[in-house]
Formats: sequence, structure tokens, C-alpha cells
Amino acid sequence: MPKSIVRTYSRYTRDASALLGGLIRTARKERRLTMQEIADRAGISRGLLQRIEKGDLKCEIGAVFEVATIVGIKLFEADETTLTKHLRRTEDKLALLPKSIRKKSKTVRDDF
Repeated sequence: MPKSIVRTYSRYTRDASALLGGLIRTARKERRLTMQEIADRAGISRGLLQRIEKGDLKCEIGAVFEVATIVGIKLFEADETTLTKHLRRTEDKLALLPKSIRKKSKTVRDDF
């Protein structure tokens, strides 16, 4: 049986996840949509939607983003074209940076 990994998250991360979950729940209720309707549209289970709305940090990020989009929450302060421009700019920047980062190992000089 695989050993479960215990992760610790910063308070900021926990609060951000709880905020996003609360925003999703509020938007869903304001639109008078049931949990099952949102779950069906997102292609997820109702249980996963419940966990997303509670701010569970172990939910798949793609599912969280999809649910947020369905209920009308903007994840970034940009429209679709601006978001695409930012994405391209980031991809261009990443193309100029090294593909991997390696620390140089220090040679120990113990010839006193």
C-alpha cells in the first residue's frame, strides 16, 4: 500500500484556496445553479465540486479553473485576448532562459 505524502501549505496558500472556493460557491448560488448542474457541465463529480468549494488544496487545478470559468469568475484581470498576449510573452521569455538550472558543485579542497 503506497504511503501517503503529507504536504504543508503556507497560510497564504490556504487562504487563497479558501477564497477561490468561496467565490465559486457564491457565484454558483447567485446564478441559482445546483451543484449537480455545475459538476455535469465541468465533467466532474459532485463530491469534487464540494471539495473545490471548501477550498481543498488537493483538487486538480484544471478542474478548479474550469468550474471558476463556468460560474463566471475571472482568474486573471484580463480578457481572453490580453490573456493570450501575456501567455505568448511568457513563452517568448521562457525560450530565452536556460531550459534547466543546475547549481555548480563546490570542490572541496582539503589539502592543508
